[in-house]
Amino acid sequence: MALHPDRLLPIEPDARAIARRLYGQVADLPILSPHGHTDPRWYAEDAPFPDPAALFVKPDHYVTRMLYSQGVRLEELGIPSRDGAPVETDGRKIWRLFARHWYLFRGTPSRLWFEHALEHGFGIVERLTPGNANRLYDEIAAALARPEFRPRALYDRFNIEAISTTDGATDPLEAHQAIRASGWKGRILPAYRPDAVVDPDRADFRAEVRHLLAITGQPATWDGYLTAHRERRAYFKALGATSTDHGHPSARTADLAGAEAQALFARLLAGPATADEAELFRAQMLTEMARMSLDDGLTMQIHPGSHRNHNPDLFGRFGPDIGADIPRPMSYVEALKPLLDAVGNEKDLTIVLFTLDETVFSRELAPLAGHYPVLRLGPPWWFLDSPEGMRRFRESATETAGFYNTVGFNDDTRAYLSIPARHDMARRVDCACLARLVADHRLDEDEAAEIAVDLTYNLAKRAYKL
Repeated sequence: MALHPDRLLPIEPDARAIARRLYGQVADLPILSPHGHTDPRWYAEDAPFPDPAALFVKPDHYVTRMLYSQGVRLEELGIPSRDGAPVETDGRKIWRLFARHWYLFRGTPSRLWFEHALEHGFGIVERLTPGNANRLYDEIAAALARPEFRPRALYDRFNIEAISTTDGATDPLEAHQAIRASGWKGRILPAYRPDAVVDPDRADFRAEVRHLLAITGQPATWDGYLTAHRERRAYFKALGATSTDHGHPSARTADLAGAEAQALFARLLAGPATADEAELFRAQMLTEMARMSLDDGLTMQIHPGSHRNHNPDLFGRFGPDIGADIPRPMSYVEALKPLLDAVGNEKDLTIVLFTLDETVFSRELAPLAGHYPVLRLGPPWWFLDSPEGMRRFRESATETAGFYNTVGFNDDTRAYLSIPARHDMARRVDCACLARLVADHRLDEDEAAEIAVDLTYNLAKRAYKL
């Protein structure tokens, strides 16, 4: 059945009527996607997506982790393991397996995203079932072969104004160069993600640092290492980057004296790090990156709080980023103090804070962002990117930080067809929140309409310098 036009809007008649009017003013605004993980090669090559399973199932960690939790082997979903176990290569079989387990997604945001993509992308308004799986697979596959379903055409169809990818510090950005050389007008922007050369806990840390130094021609010294980062950031910025992104286990920061930082870097480059040394180095690098952002103007994003690769068996067999990442409790007030002591009062620097621990929204994040000019709150992310997570965020953060110390919405996705669905969900939830404030006589409706446009478009444009 078709998506209900009032989905996610308040059930109270007065508030629902207000929310409908507010949503009507933002539903068709352009999409700004300032943080995400789509592959820049899609836009550079503009090749057709191979099949429905490759589009909807294999790249979506929300999907694969749910299916794995119910006993589906990742190889059955087309994900190859390092041990050479047989892997399914037939997209139709993967799709039928997905259809048999579709009931698992009842009540999840994945269901809303998927059904929005089916209806708005392919005109499909029936629920996926084992009985219709083959027919829907054929309908979607036939559509994907048409020119209007290629990545650049979908960019225009989705009304995307700008979208940022996430790219490693040593990435040559060849796809971004190809996009520019092609003359296509879409704005596909790289974002500087230096985790591989900042996190000593990674097995390839020293090799990656040496690679960074080699491609920039810098010596293996602390000053050479920092200069290498500056040069790479400048290269990213020349290709359109407006932001950096930092995925750390914690939000801890440090501000060591130069000699201490130099000695720590030398120890880490010489051999394996202790846990304390690795954490201290990551902490120092957040402060160094903040200083660099103050110099070059790139907006800084900090995404802490995930216990990466929590399942050692899965990590050993499939490698990183296979959906076994788990949120952990976080602290920001003390953790960020060295960084804030250094740059917290700078009005020309923007640092966007994210969390996977929603217990800190009202206790720590909102008071920090409600005071320090440098800080803004990122939207609910990953496990919290859901209608209830978004509502809890607005209710917890707004009273202290207001709406204008947030940055609108980031879809943070590698699932391309879910981008309009995710932005639509955020717009509906925000309009529902604003409608309740109007119905409670805490806002006038003209104010709510202005805020709705800001949350949908203006705040992201401003924070990410788009």
